[in-house]
Amino acid sequence: MLTWLEDYLNRYKGTVIMVTHDRYFLDRVSNRILELDHGKIYSYEANYSKFLELKVQREEMALATERKRQSVLRMELEWAKRGCRARSTKQRARLERLEALKAGKAPVSDATLEIEATAARMGRKTVELHHISKRYGEKVLIDDFDYIVLKNQRLGIIGPNGCGKSTLIKIIAGLIEPDSGSVEIGETIQLGYFAQEVPDMNTEQRVIDYIKDVAEYLPTKDGKISASQMLERFLFTPEMQYAPVSKLSGGEKKRLYLLKVIFTGANVYLFDELSNDIDIQTLTILEDFLNSFPGIVITVSHDRYFLDNVVDRIFEFDGNGHLQQYEGGYTDYLETKQKRTSQETSESGNALFGKSGKGKSEEGSSKSSRDWKQNRKTKLKFSYKEQKEFETIDDDIAHLEDGIAALEAEILANATNPGKLNELMREKEKAEHALEEKMNRWVYLNDLAEKIESQKG
Repeated sequence: MLTWLEDYLNRYKGTVIMVTHDRYFLDRVSNRILELDHGKIYSYEANYSKFLELKVQREEMALATERKRQSVLRMELEWAKRGCRARSTKQRARLERLEALKAGKAPVSDATLEIEATAARMGRKTVELHHISKRYGEKVLIDDFDYIVLKNQRLGIIGPNGCGKSTLIKIIAGLIEPDSGSVEIGETIQLGYFAQEVPDMNTEQRVIDYIKDVAEYLPTKDGKISASQMLERFLFTPEMQYAPVSKLSGGEKKRLYLLKVIFTGANVYLFDELSNDIDIQTLTILEDFLNSFPGIVITVSHDRYFLDNVVDRIFEFDGNGHLQQYEGGYTDYLETKQKRTSQETSESGNALFGKSGKGKSEEGSSKSSRDWKQNRKTKLKFSYKEQKEFETIDDDIAHLEDGIAALEAEILANATNPGKLNELMREKEKAEHALEEKMNRWVYLNDLAEKIESQKG
């Protein structure tokens, strides 16, 4: 259905305005994206993939501007600490600039806390489904489904609405009994189940207490992370954390519920239509978390982008109670299904003309090699010349400032000597130009030094 809609809209000659969290849909249909970010609107003439690149560029420019502001602010504060008074117009302007720099606001950036997830140890038995069947009246949803989930598998369940996807995941979660067959859960397995509908919340409870009711900390590979830190990672500001749940929007409540499920410390997560009412930024954060999670993920989803990023096997309901398996993510599923359809069409044609067709190919194709994460950064370092310049630049700036102050004193002393005055004014102009260039170098070298230092951490 979505593919048909994408094709239709791409042929449509009019204007389309949409609000959606479907990233592939945005990628294939839109040619301009309006982003709402911390109360501001940013416009990008791009589809979703290009928008991501442009957004990174915008944020890098904002951060570079802020780094320069902070560097100049530090230098101006040092100048002010030396007891300089606003005796001249230049010095008064400089003090005014200092106040403006202090009043400036840093760009609001998204939480960047990296989380290396961990999970409780699994025994040999994980989740085993033995000949599961389920029907409602005359409608058969699941017919003799048999599968043993392997450690660390990521399974995506897809199919049209009402085909049995949610029923299957509820059977695994123990919320629904199958008509026949059995579900066996290993003794070491801890299930974390995310339902389509958010369970009733105590709206008077504080946001942070809603999470702390489950646990104070979440174990990670590097130790543990607090409820407050995880809330901030999932876009709940400190102010929001101590506000009552009643202050949250519907989408924020769903995001809070998602975090509560994560905080259960499960080693098997079951997600039923996770992407409904979950914004793109939260989905991206969750994808990063799940990609480092050393457990099992089973998800019902219509979000093709999420499936491509997270799962390594797709189960598709065929409408008759049976599930077809495909290796890889959603894109791999589409490619394999198209190959199967083409082959079946070819075999039908061969049979029609009395020719023997080739045997049906083995199911599944190997997952195309993708690496969504690798982004190797070149190690930064000072050149020999830059290192020497960095060591002396503060003294160089102080020397230039002293020279300018001396010139200003001479200018005052020679106010009645036009010839000497013009010469001094030219020297002062050259010195101020040299100081401006030196200040720009100071900003660059200090910025580089901070980046080099951050690499060590």
